[in-house]
Amino acid sequence: MPGTGAGQSLWDARLSEPGSPVCAPDWLALREPADAAARAPELAELAADHLGRGPLTVRDLGCGTGSMLRWLAPQLRGPQRWYLHDRDPVLLARAAAGAIGGVEVETVEGDLTALGAADLAGTSLVTASALLDLLTVEEVDGLAAACVDAGCAALLTLSVAGRVVFDPPEQLDAEFAAAFDAHQRRAVDGRRLLGPDSGAAAVAAFADRGATVTHRSSPWRLGATEAALTEEWLRGWIGAACAQEPELEQFAGDYLNRRLDAIAAGRLQVLVDHVDVLAIPGRR
Repeated sequence: MPGTGAGQSLWDARLSEPGSPVCAPDWLALREPADAAARAPELAELAADHLGRGPLTVRDLGCGTGSMLRWLAPQLRGPQRWYLHDRDPVLLARAAAGAIGGVEVETVEGDLTALGAADLAGTSLVTASALLDLLTVEEVDGLAAACVDAGCAALLTLSVAGRVVFDPPEQLDAEFAAAFDAHQRRAVDGRRLLGPDSGAAAVAAFADRGATVTHRSSPWRLGATEAALTEEWLRGWIGAACAQEPELEQFAGDYLNRRLDAIAAGRLQVLVDHVDVLAIPGRR
């Protein structure tokens, strides 16, 4: 096991910081297969049926390295032009380089929370992955208003749902889970993040504006074949819990080591729940 440097803890994540808008490319690459397996395919099918054969204009908010494009574009019909939005130019460059053939791509660097209906004019679909839980209730409400006012559908996937199930379980699981959820709901620079409440907030915001809203559970199911992802996620999950509740640090090292032993033996399975939301303004 790699050692830890000064000021670091055994349970510090190496590639990710849950609840942070800054994502390492290696973390995004590690989680991409699990994301693709978790997203609700029936919502993609409903979106494709609604959009028809295009041509389509898709805006991917917080695109990262472009995993949503690689997953969703083959399921949509007709010619597509994707605008990839992110504030990290390194991620935007990787997303553009990794785009699949036959899809036109343009990158847009900047703060996506400021987008309004005028910015979405002519857009067929707004999509995002693992984004809503990093927003505030006001920002989710503003996104819903912009999409509905612009008449574009929204497919918003993989928002944390506040449910983690370990097999085998431990008594400490619930304490770490509660602290992690509180960390996801923390205030950052005066912004109160929604965390596990983001899915319900999005459903309410779109429904209140007359959109047809469908939501599905989209859990990660991590087992022996996802050992590297499970370890990295677990370190970040424990680290965020300890940041929120420092008294958990006295248990964190032993707890992590027991879980790492179970991962190495192929005995640990983890369900990390998320929610996907599809909103279609007006009548289908």
